[in-house]
Amino acid sequence: MKKNTLIALMILLVSGNVVAQQEKGIIGYNNWLNPWTEFKPNKIEYGKPTQILSGNITKNTKLLKRDIYLLLGDVFVTDSVTLTIEPGTVIIGDFKTKGSLTISRGASIIAEGTSTDPIIFTSSRSVKKPGDWGGLFILGDAPTNNFGNEVALNYGLKPSAAQTLSYGGNNPDSSSGVLKFVRIEFAGKRTKDFGYFNALTLAGVGQQTIIENIMVSYCEGDSFHIMGGKLILDQMVSYKSAGNDYKFNNGAQVWIANSLAIRSPYVSGSDVSRSIYVAGYDVKDDTDFNKEQTFIAAANLTLINLSSDLNNDIKMGLVSEAIYIGADTSFSLDTSVISGFNPAVILDENININQENLTKLKFTRTYFNNCKGNIFRNGFSNNADLENWYGSRAFDNVYSKGPDSETFIAANDKSRPDFRLRINRIFASNDLIDDEDDED
Repeated sequence: MKKNTLIALMILLVSGNVVAQQEKGIIGYNNWLNPWTEFKPNKIEYGKPTQILSGNITKNTKLLKRDIYLLLGDVFVTDSVTLTIEPGTVIIGDFKTKGSLTISRGASIIAEGTSTDPIIFTSSRSVKKPGDWGGLFILGDAPTNNFGNEVALNYGLKPSAAQTLSYGGNNPDSSSGVLKFVRIEFAGKRTKDFGYFNALTLAGVGQQTIIENIMVSYCEGDSFHIMGGKLILDQMVSYKSAGNDYKFNNGAQVWIANSLAIRSPYVSGSDVSRSIYVAGYDVKDDTDFNKEQTFIAAANLTLINLSSDLNNDIKMGLVSEAIYIGADTSFSLDTSVISGFNPAVILDENININQENLTKLKFTRTYFNNCKGNIFRNGFSNNADLENWYGSRAFDNVYSKGPDSETFIAANDKSRPDFRLRINRIFASNDLIDDEDDED
């Protein structure tokens, strides 16, 4: 009995030590990407639809694993009802009608998959491509920073009643349901007047909503767009999307942890896109500055740009910054990894570099690897003041350069990658850019 207790204590100590050494970036004793994620979704045949979802869903409805569902056009869950989706269920967005699913304010979704049986939203095409279908919208009654309590979602959706597209309110603790162990693939349809859809749009969603273990792959728009609301996000994954991986604006209050953004310089849209885009508003005149403004607290993120030749891709203009932070926002990043960007962070030109603003923009205990520059203000090439500020020992940031194969456990594994840091592979360095690059 004593022997078994000792063994258990040793295992606990070893596992705790592993996590402690891997405290930067995504963490876990095991690779939590397994087995629910999929990095080759275009190779999977999910089968043909057996049921059709269209128009309004106005009564409590349950989608079953035994069926495959087709989203035909814009589908709305309305009238305060609940859409429940069994683990392992497949929902296919129709390519011809660019299917989408909207959970209206007051309604809810219970999509609680499991690690061995995730719920899948994907394309109807046999040869799947980004932008094949619309995406998933969840609208709640939590606050935004817009004037008034209600805002209308403006993506060109066509509900039977305009109220179906309203979001926002006074209830930050509200619940729109559960999204857990869900994959969203090949979303982000393009519209003539409203740009690209996002894979998952959370608008005015309250903090009692559970959002965990969501993977977005190959989206033509943004992977995750959070518009206002108050949320806790955990173990999120964005993989090779053309738009931003995580976009926050309109007074969003978000705590995001242990999450991943994997960018590729060879997959991008016409606009500059980043791992994280933080904005206060779309239109400043529509913003009520008496309300809470956009606030993002992030910890244990891994933001990685997968490049076969980083220096050349930077010269070709294929690599941008990992994080863009707009004016009138608060942002903090702790115990995270930013690897392979040009540069790591850009602050909006309207952010004056002073004590007041810098106390709202925190980068602590973060590993800047293989980035051509760290933190800059947009339009300013001299970042000495920012380097001195964030490079001080008080922030405990680490600067280095190293190939993905030596930095991460298995970043180049095409089927089951592991983006946790290799133990004891962090080395401090002041030489952030190759000398030959300085001469160009």
